Amino acid sequence: MASLPAVLRRDRIVAPPGFNRWLIPPAALAVHLCIGQVYATSVYKTALVEHFEVSQTAIGIVFSIAIVMLGLSAAVGGTWVDRNGPRAAMAVATLFWTSGFLVGAAGIATSQLWLLYLGYGFLGGIGLGIGYISPVSTLIKWFPDRPGLATGMAIMGFGGGALVASPLSGRLLALYDASYQAGEAGSVASGTSVAWLFVTLGLGYLVFMSFGTLTIRVPADDWRPEGFDPSKVKAQKMVTTASVRAGTAVRTPQFWLLWIVLFCNVTAGIGILEQAAPMIQDFFRDGATSTVTAASAAGFVGLLSIANMAGRFVWSSTSDVLGRKPIYMIYLGVGMGAYVLLALFGQSSTVLFVLLAALILSFYGGGFATVPAYLRDLFGTLEVGAIHGRLLTAWSAAGVAGPLIVNAFLDARGTPGELTASDYRPALLTMVGLLAVGFVANLLVRPVDSKHHEPEDTEPAAEERS
Repeated sequence: MASLPAVLRRDRIVAPPGFNRWLIPPAALAVHLCIGQVYATSVYKTALVEHFEVSQTAIGIVFSIAIVMLGLSAAVGGTWVDRNGPRAAMAVATLFWTSGFLVGAAGIATSQLWLLYLGYGFLGGIGLGIGYISPVSTLIKWFPDRPGLATGMAIMGFGGGALVASPLSGRLLALYDASYQAGEAGSVASGTSVAWLFVTLGLGYLVFMSFGTLTIRVPADDWRPEGFDPSKVKAQKMVTTASVRAGTAVRTPQFWLLWIVLFCNVTAGIGILEQAAPMIQDFFRDGATSTVTAASAAGFVGLLSIANMAGRFVWSSTSDVLGRKPIYMIYLGVGMGAYVLLALFGQSSTVLFVLLAALILSFYGGGFATVPAYLRDLFGTLEVGAIHGRLLTAWSAAGVAGPLIVNAFLDARGTPGELTASDYRPALLTMVGLLAVGFVANLLVRPVDSKHHEPEDTEPAAEERS
């Protein structure tokens, strides 16, 4: 910690007595709303396909690289984040995320696809991973009485990032390209306008993420919320007050069962998110044209962002009442039914399509927001940030698998602008099988054997001390 600037050190951000813990969620949201832009990539995906003259899969790789780096940086950097505190982590995330946009813009402007991979994919992905986990363990410590609510607040912004970025991107693209009409079917923005969009977003996110970085605080070691009795936590079967270190956690079956659960849930959700804007147009294609306009498709992306964001807060908060294991049975079990209905009957009604897609995305978001609390229940709070980081490698794998499954099916079935609902059916039914695997894995989760627990008098690990 001595190498860090004083303003970033953990011991400089310990909250004073009487500090209002409800001031912490806005700091987390400032970061997560920015990095949640990754869910709005479908808005300019077609523009990049035409600009670089490559396939949908080639552009989808950009998204996959970002998600792979998210999981890897979270896994590798989880211990560093816990050791140095959330402010240092948020500062690093801001640097990587914003620089990723600027390098990516250079790649688009010069038609060098590898620079887009390096910038938005590699550098931006590191910013995603560090930024994603940086406030989570901090909020769990601020809200030990309501961990599901805490993680829902922390991760809600990530799901809502596209709610801001999607319409904003459309307006900026129209500003930078006079020939582009956001509400006109078939209108595609120029590559130059996408490059300027990246520059604008990068600089804007620098401002908002810096706000979160400078306002985050951590509680004192002996702080407890008023009226909170830790002894009552132990009364719940699936919740422990013991501690398991990150290195031990990855050797337990519970960790790998949750890895499978998260992988299956995320892969299924990304299958819709990554293709969201063109998907609704393709589902309601009548001959050579779609009955859904480009503007409506962009609105659909925004609606899915609302469902994603709301699911992260509502379902995760509900898990405080129902329990983590039962709530995942809902995510995966009901999700299977929703996917079947979407695949077989989604094209019959735009209302039905939107409702089913929104329900699926609410479960997708809820799964993300609930998993840190699930880890806290099983492994304790000692190194929950580091354990969470390691678990997010499942997101990396899903970030590759989800787009590859969907894009591979679509590339084999036809060309963009000519696809219909039936072309999506094999991919959607594949997602049903994945959710079934996750459902079984969740059923097998049991409390962690006491042999993995640390002694009760164990001092917090270095990464947990100020």
